[in-house]
Amino acid sequence: MKKSFICMLIVLAFGTSALVADIYIKQVSHTDAFSMQGREQPAQDDVIHMWMGNDKMAVEMPQQKIVIDLGKDVMLWINHQNKSYVEMTLPLDPEKYFPAQMMQMMGNINVTVTATGEKQKIGEWECEGYQMSMKFMMMNMQQTIWASQDVPFDWQDYSQKMLPKISQATMYLGEDSLNELMKIQGFQIKTETSMEAMGNEVKSWQEVQEIVKKTPPAGTYTVPEGYAKKDKLDLKDIQR
Repeated sequence: MKKSFICMLIVLAFGTSALVADIYIKQVSHTDAFSMQGREQPAQDDVIHMWMGNDKMAVEMPQQKIVIDLGKDVMLWINHQNKSYVEMTLPLDPEKYFPAQMMQMMGNINVTVTATGEKQKIGEWECEGYQMSMKFMMMNMQQTIWASQDVPFDWQDYSQKMLPKISQATMYLGEDSLNELMKIQGFQIKTETSMEAMGNEVKSWQEVQEIVKKTPPAGTYTVPEGYAKKDKLDLKDIQR
């Protein structure tokens, strides 16, 4: 009896984190082939891995990873291309960390979100439809978004805590645009995008394939060993 009690204390002291599963979300992304300024871009398919733990989130893309740690009030922008990272203090001050060219664009983004009233089942999730329009500089983006409240995690907590920060970093949205984005009720399961830029049209889509609870691999929420710290992002860091 005494031995069992001691073993239980050891598990509680050292093994709790290994027993608590995080949320893992697998997304597939596709961009059609397109031509831009005389350069032909082939079609591209990617897989995006998203992890959500206790006040932590990691989004692993082919060339970058973004980590949010609300317990430490930091966001990490990790660039696999040049093995560097920028540690950003939350709440995020974009002017401190983003290139001046990006800040000029962020100030001109206009976003509107409208619920369509349409419903559709995508995979195993019942979804509701939204239309989002985003205009900035010489670009016009239209998105059809399918969002579901029928997911195995607190999507409202995610929308309030994580979504604004990840959207500010990856879509360069200001406060007004973030308020529009918050009109979407549920987690985005599928997004179809059509973007017009300099007389060219680029079409893409992104869709969730899997949402499960499991233990994240070591290093999911940290910077890989050997990566150099930078004070600020440059344009090459944010190109995807």
